[in-house]
Amino acid sequence: MGDVYDNQRAMRQMRKAAMQRGVVAILDVGTSKIACLVLRFDGPEQFRNVDGVGSMAGQSQFRVIGAATTRSRGVRFGEIEAMQETERAIRTVVQAAQKMAKVRVDHVIASLSGARPRSYGLDGALDVSGGMVTEQDISQVMANCDVPDYGADREVLHAQPVNFALDHRSGLADPRGQIGHKLTTDMHMLTVDSTALQNLFYCIKRCDLELAGLASSAYVSGMSSLVEDEQELGAACIDLGGGSTGISVFMKKHMIYADSVRMGGDHVTSDISMGLQIPTATAERIKTFYGGVVATGMDDREMIETGGDTGDWEHDRRTVSRAELIGIMRPRVEEILEEVRARLDAAGFEHLPSQQIVLTGGGSQIPGLDGLASKILGQQVRLGRPLRVQGLPQAAIGPAFSSSVGLSLFAANPQDEWWDFEIPADRYPARSLKRAVKWFKDNW
Repeated sequence: MGDVYDNQRAMRQMRKAAMQRGVVAILDVGTSKIACLVLRFDGPEQFRNVDGVGSMAGQSQFRVIGAATTRSRGVRFGEIEAMQETERAIRTVVQAAQKMAKVRVDHVIASLSGARPRSYGLDGALDVSGGMVTEQDISQVMANCDVPDYGADREVLHAQPVNFALDHRSGLADPRGQIGHKLTTDMHMLTVDSTALQNLFYCIKRCDLELAGLASSAYVSGMSSLVEDEQELGAACIDLGGGSTGISVFMKKHMIYADSVRMGGDHVTSDISMGLQIPTATAERIKTFYGGVVATGMDDREMIETGGDTGDWEHDRRTVSRAELIGIMRPRVEEILEEVRARLDAAGFEHLPSQQIVLTGGGSQIPGLDGLASKILGQQVRLGRPLRVQGLPQAAIGPAFSSSVGLSLFAANPQDEWWDFEIPADRYPARSLKRAVKWFKDNW
């Protein structure tokens, strides 16, 4: 993964090849679960009247023909910790999805959470020589962006032009073919920890699969959970996962900021496990069935059996009130939301025209969370569910599958990124960005 630009271009070519073959797999590697969806690309005509789902958001291009999930192993904070465990889990889930789809899959598009994402805003300018903006001009203006020195241990995961301006007309999505003299662009670049990226890359290779694309799970969760108006006017998507909480801010249908908090639903479970002195599996079950963050007068009287098989009759027959359980869960949930608030403040989120916040991910299903979040994060908070896509099984339509569904939309029609353009050889030597940075400094 040394050469980012060439690797990403190669992955885009692989994605095109997989699309031509008609089948590609989606792999969402999370801390609590690994999900795999097998997509078939047959074009919109095939499924026009099936399933009662309209052709919204490019969903009509594909259909889910296989889906499987398994418990995640060897992943912590969204990063691979035990390679063999994760490899076994990925093999299991891909085989189960292939069996359901009755088709073999060679190419996967994967998402990763965690990996300490960091956002940068870049800008570049160019005098248009021919009067009309061409593809070459777009490449040139992107090459003119001054790339910061983001460190030798980081890799670029996304580099998207979010806005173009031609002379004095700003807010252009695609200026190709338009007449003007001075072209400027604003780009958003997201870098992540290179070791986390390389571990995922290597793990997928070990499973005899070809990687046809990589995306940040915070980004794809936002794509599937935010409605079009929210993406246009400015909104934040908070993806509450098991081991980490992803934050992405969208504006003009592009991601302009991403970050992650290294806490999630698993931390709430471990608090319950330690507080009540019960096994983690029991704590997870109690959290799912009885959990909440807002206590009422009834909760003192509602008793929950902790259960157990230690052999000690007294210990195994203990009960706790729901109010006690909420007393354990609420501080940790508040801590996660306070961290999210700090990240949004750092990003200048309060300056966006619409300050909508959407909570999604498996952790967002805790009852009363939206009320608590609106007190900490701001007034406009709603719970988000991913868009409905064709063929998705009933078990996979909840908030926990936001990143899987978003990754499907990302596979079907990815937004333009730096590596979709031929960066001119004189401006951008086809080597790693590190060398490009040095080259920029020496020559400009």
